[in-house]
Amino acid sequence: MPAPADLGIEVLSVPEGAPVELDLRLEAVMEGVLVTGSASADLEGECARCLEPIHDTFEVTFQELFVYDDIRDAEGAEEDDEVSMLQDDLVDLEPLLRDAVVLALPFQPLCQDHCPGLCPECGVRLADEPDHRHDAAIDPRWAALTELKQEPTD
Repeated sequence: MPAPADLGIEVLSVPEGAPVELDLRLEAVMEGVLVTGSASADLEGECARCLEPIHDTFEVTFQELFVYDDIRDAEGAEEDDEVSMLQDDLVDLEPLLRDAVVLALPFQPLCQDHCPGLCPECGVRLADEPDHRHDAAIDPRWAALTELKQEPTD
């Protein structure tokens, strides 16, 4: 199936319209339909430290019970957003898929496990220049002392 819009987080997501492979098992139970399955797709985004592009794949598993309308009404249950409902005998998998994917993604994706990130002073990518250094910053309160020259004494 094509991926819906905004399937992921800001820095890592499934591109809209990209193929999402679903493997589903639907079981009729007394209360409704139990959906068990997995989804896999390609991810695109950027590293949270160095902003390099990330291309990866993921696979998530999920399970959800979709309750029949008449069973829920017969029990006199109040309106509850936590219960998934069958809508005209149809199962809407998009919210289930979205929750499973977002929860499975890392909060801050990295291009590699030990990504050093960017230099905080000049923005150079530290993975490209591991020996990158800057002179130690001088405390502005003592900066005036650098103007004093020490004269050699005889």
